[in-house]
Amino acid sequence: MTSALWLVAAGFFLGVRHATDADHVVAIAAIVSRQRTIRDAVWVGVLWGIGHTLTVSFLGGVIIVFGVVIPDRIGLAMELMVAVMLVILGFATLAGTVTSARGEAALRAHHRDVHEHVHVHGDYVHSHVHGHAPAGHGHADGETPQARVDRWFGRLDMYQALRPIVIGVVHGLAGSAAVALMVLAAIQDTWWAFAYLALFGLGTVAGMVLITAAIAAPFAYSAERMPVFNRRLRVAAGLLSLVFGLGLMLHIGFVDGLFVDNPLRNAH
Repeated sequence: MTSALWLVAAGFFLGVRHATDADHVVAIAAIVSRQRTIRDAVWVGVLWGIGHTLTVSFLGGVIIVFGVVIPDRIGLAMELMVAVMLVILGFATLAGTVTSARGEAALRAHHRDVHEHVHVHGDYVHSHVHGHAPAGHGHADGETPQARVDRWFGRLDMYQALRPIVIGVVHGLAGSAAVALMVLAAIQDTWWAFAYLALFGLGTVAGMVLITAAIAAPFAYSAERMPVFNRRLRVAAGLLSLVFGLGLMLHIGFVDGLFVDNPLRNAH
């Protein structure tokens, strides 16, 4: 029992370590680039951790109860979903920033009384040039990229929480969560195994909160004080997510072997 207790306790620290995986950090950087306060960003980290824990707990429960072994090709396909999501996050971040920059340039060309203006639309913070003439605002509230997406889902409060949860769920399919599931095989007692999963999930949430707060700090600080620098940070976060996601897709597809005859997932 003592060895099982230590193994379960190790689950918490493995969860904290798991939160620092590169794909998690890159995704969080893209997500929190829109947050104006560290508190809001921390909640994103908490919700991401909850979504991630849901997936790992489900997969772990299936392994514990039914002894299921995930085939290599299915495991790689789940990891590919993470790469695709990173590409989408990066593209969305870049598209929103570029659209805002183009609108500001066009507005400056037609109005001389414009100045930098930072504001929010729900949980979406951005900056653009702003004038006091009738046509000087730059865009209507419903014309931001985020607003267009929000309209698809209506005015649902749950939608704001579901986004990071869904991203966390997808991330739970891949990465070093596989290590957590392998450790379950070393725990013979079912209840100790579930205790390990629970502590692994708590560790993941705790680690993600710390990482999210650290990443969000420069975005939150510069949102109103240095809007130009903030925009460059968002571009950097979007590019990082896009390039990292594309590289991960190529690696999973051709190095790990998802798109070839012999997947190499178990060789790592």
